[in-house]
Amino acid sequence: MKKYLRVLLAALCLALLLPLTAAPAAAKALDEILRYTVTVDVNDDATLNLVYEVDWKVLDDSSEGPLTWIKFGIPNKECRSMTALSDTIDKIGYYSSGGSYARIDLDRAYRAGEVVSFSFALVQDYMYQVDSFTEGETVYGFTPGWFPDSRIDSLTIRWNADKVIATDPAAAPDGSGYLVWTTALDEGDRYPVNVTYANDAFAFDVSKSIREEEQGGSNAGEIISVIISGIVFFGMVVGFISLLGRSIYSVTANFASSEKKITRTRIEYYPVCQGCGGTRPDGANNCPYCGRSFIKSEETITEKEIPPEERKLRHITKDGIYPYASSPNTYMRVHVVPVPVSTSHRSSGGGGCVHSSCACACACACACAGGGRAGCSAKDFYGTNLKLRQLALRRRTRGAGPEEGEP
Repeated sequence: MKKYLRVLLAALCLALLLPLTAAPAAAKALDEILRYTVTVDVNDDATLNLVYEVDWKVLDDSSEGPLTWIKFGIPNKECRSMTALSDTIDKIGYYSSGGSYARIDLDRAYRAGEVVSFSFALVQDYMYQVDSFTEGETVYGFTPGWFPDSRIDSLTIRWNADKVIATDPAAAPDGSGYLVWTTALDEGDRYPVNVTYANDAFAFDVSKSIREEEQGGSNAGEIISVIISGIVFFGMVVGFISLLGRSIYSVTANFASSEKKITRTRIEYYPVCQGCGGTRPDGANNCPYCGRSFIKSEETITEKEIPPEERKLRHITKDGIYPYASSPNTYMRVHVVPVPVSTSHRSSGGGGCVHSSCACACACACACAGGGRAGCSAKDFYGTNLKLRQLALRRRTRGAGPEEGEP
């Protein structure tokens, strides 16, 4: 432990030696996502059919060239199939550089002012947790791809309503058998959803449900912390050596932090189902008998819009659903997202793309890093990489599964 503390102290001292400069102006947006729709169907084996439909507008083709290919993040490497559904995709394949992605090569180069519409489908595994939140229930967690440098004008998630017990946040039925979430996202914003089923709804495999205790407990946590700290320290040493080889007046050190973005939503529920008349169970968004939503109204509010008699709600900064004391059947849902705040600017063509004319997005079961034309990375939130080595070996043995690496 003392040795570990010495390493951390050395890293902090080295950080203090790096010169600081004022943050440069924010980079101009290269792209804008006009429409982004994900349709989700659960297969009998509990894998997900994910169909993505995207209208992508190029705003700038001079800073990093025209758009020719896209790195689109997927939940994890357990993608069973990947299929192009539009003629605008020349080639699609699994891409593993820096994470798990679909690499989409477009049919041509797209320049400023042009919009490329493309669609593709995945069959994705390792997307749920069994009995992790409530005994007897399985929860899917899904966050569509997000973009730190591009606004999403319209994001729609459509999830097949068959056998769904509950959703968070609440979703509205669209009349065609799907539950729908619709929103717009600023640069860097994410929209995670959770969908709950009974354990017998599909063929859930408990071995694919990664629990915290399966990841090694406190000892493993300490080991991981040491490894991460070592990587950070090594990176600082390399950066310091690099600085010594340049003019001290021509280099800058950039540091990143994060701040909380809090979204507050006021939700009023019907006390009884408007479809079948069933009483609303505590915490339920949808009727357990007919599946109809109990939500009477739902609106995003600001802290100032919380009434004075509900003053306690203004001080809540943690995820959750909190009741209004003065209004029965009325609640405030709080959703907190850490938004990176960085003083560094994007370098043209850097960060992992083969060349500058690419773009990338990230999506995963719960959380991942965002993307941009300079490259992006993704986390494997459920820790599947910790226990998928045997599956990878099995794949190589039988010669199946998507090819990893540069397509």
